[in-house]
Amino acid sequence: MAKHISVGIDIGTTATRVVVGEFVRGEKFPKIIGVGFSESHGLRHGYITNIEKAAGSIRRAVNSAEKNSGVKIRKAIFSIGGVSLGSEITYGSTIISKADSEVTVLDVSKAITESENNLEIINKRVIHTLPVSFKLDGKEVTGRPEGMKGIKLEVKTLFVTCLEQHLEDMIAAATEAGIEVLDIIAGPLASSLVILNSKQKNAGCLVADIGGETVSIAVFENNTPISLHVFSIGSTEITHDIALGLKIALEEAENLKIGSLINSYPKKKLEQIITARLSDIFELIEGHLKKIKRSGLLPAGVLLIGGGSNMSLVENISKNILNLPAKVITPEMFPYSKGKIKNAGWFTVLGLSIAGRDVYGQDFSYNSFRRFIRNIKNFFKSIGNQLLP
Repeated sequence: MAKHISVGIDIGTTATRVVVGEFVRGEKFPKIIGVGFSESHGLRHGYITNIEKAAGSIRRAVNSAEKNSGVKIRKAIFSIGGVSLGSEITYGSTIISKADSEVTVLDVSKAITESENNLEIINKRVIHTLPVSFKLDGKEVTGRPEGMKGIKLEVKTLFVTCLEQHLEDMIAAATEAGIEVLDIIAGPLASSLVILNSKQKNAGCLVADIGGETVSIAVFENNTPISLHVFSIGSTEITHDIALGLKIALEEAENLKIGSLINSYPKKKLEQIITARLSDIFELIEGHLKKIKRSGLLPAGVLLIGGGSNMSLVENISKNILNLPAKVITPEMFPYSKGKIKNAGWFTVLGLSIAGRDVYGQDFSYNSFRRFIRNIKNFFKSIGNQLLP
């Protein structure tokens, strides 16, 4: 059977990760044939502050992945994150153009373009355009509107955006490292390809990626992302709190945080330090859910990933503050990773490798900003079928 290689690269604040996947036609997930890792340099809160240092991190991770996969890496799909990543909701409408009042792809495109024209952003770039819902003559449309008949089509659209300079710097770092950027996907959306199923996305759920210096969240409902946000707080601050509170070295504090070091430090004090900072994180998330009117209203709960999700207290604190079911997602739940994915910090880059199906002819429904108009028909065809992990 025909095969193809898909490479994902995730440049995080603390680590740069590479996954090399091999697809067999018809398979939903790639076989992981190689991974690469390096410490990240030249980043702060998820965005690049030094292009040369970031390029060096990419090169080291790519070299590692090339050695253990036997594949020469020249192009890849990249994730984008950082505090400039966010989302906006706008509305657009159009009058149906055909004489028989049948809604066409062109009508859908016009309505979405109108919603983008109503978007007010400065110094930012749209990286994903995602229709959330449609109305036809004032009535909600279940599914896609194409083929239905009416006079006026309205759309509610989610635009995922990031700082234009951030995007340009990331592309510059990749180029300097000798890697062609095939596509760019928001980190939380890439992760969702791995850890979410259609039942969770339809019921309503939240993915929270607790990274070193940022916490990224994506909220799903009716099989569609409805909000995305990044907070400038992360698990590194918990390490610093432990180091200061217990007056120990950062390395020892990190091991205490994730429970890999048993020592004579008072357990109660350690838990108080961790709880205080984790509470700050989940209170920020709760504030966002209240803002979008989803507080306590996501039946499929919270799925926790990222390096910071390794802390033993994280599930209980999430449940108590968000008043929702919560579960830490681990690589053991996904046997196709063959043990190469060691912890929850790898889900974003694994999702990028999965998204590589698009490059070879299958449709990735988180439609990139470069291909939106060209692929609008395939977007609606794939929204219910191709997004399943």
